[in-house]
Amino acid sequence: MKKVIILVYGLIAYLVFLISFLYAIAFVGDFLVPKTINSETESSLLSAIITNVVLLSVFAIQHSVMARPAFKAWWTKIIGKPAERSTYILLTSLALLLLFWKWQAINTVVWEVNNNVLAMILLGIAALGWLIVLLSTFMINHFELFGLTQIFNNFKNRTSPTATFQTNYLYKIVRHPIMLGFIIAFWATPLMTLGHFLFAVITTLYILIAVKFLEEKDLRISLGKDYEKYQQKVPMIIPFTKG
Repeated sequence: MKKVIILVYGLIAYLVFLISFLYAIAFVGDFLVPKTINSETESSLLSAIITNVVLLSVFAIQHSVMARPAFKAWWTKIIGKPAERSTYILLTSLALLLLFWKWQAINTVVWEVNNNVLAMILLGIAALGWLIVLLSTFMINHFELFGLTQIFNNFKNRTSPTATFQTNYLYKIVRHPIMLGFIIAFWATPLMTLGHFLFAVITTLYILIAVKFLEEKDLRISLGKDYEKYQQKVPMIIPFTKG
């Protein structure tokens, strides 16, 4: 019964992730969904900035702290190893949904592209960014990354194998193609409002700082010389630069 509960729990966590990911595309792209990054609000400029910074900080803290090996080792003792990744995905997705729900738009225009061809090119680049994010998860192990492998192995009484170091496809060009995809998707827009600009600046800074000083440090510790050699050969996020 416990294994069934963990399986259902993991599937729900993955479903919530899919909802948050699809909503993120429409939220940042400012289309289709009822609340987007540019939806009208009645907040003052200062109130909107403070609210948005707090929301982004909640996501950044949750996402970074729960990804650290020391926290995962402690947390696994409480929730169990099979459900650890699913819980991380669920809470990350809920933090995103909270951000989308409470986001305060600041619609002062930073730039606007009125040329239809250029606007369509920028939208195409943004779509490419989201596609890079999705495809990059499958270039390593999408189902393990989002906890599905762990819950299915637990359900079938199988031990999940230790994750292996892989450098497939885009990972031969940059070490963190998922983050590259996010940065492209956040910045490529024909209409950049002040609220969107704030979102793009803070998320980009968070990505660069978290990857360089947290994630890469953990990877060097866990993978050792193999990852150090990888760092020397392949750039972190910007393609075709030095490692």
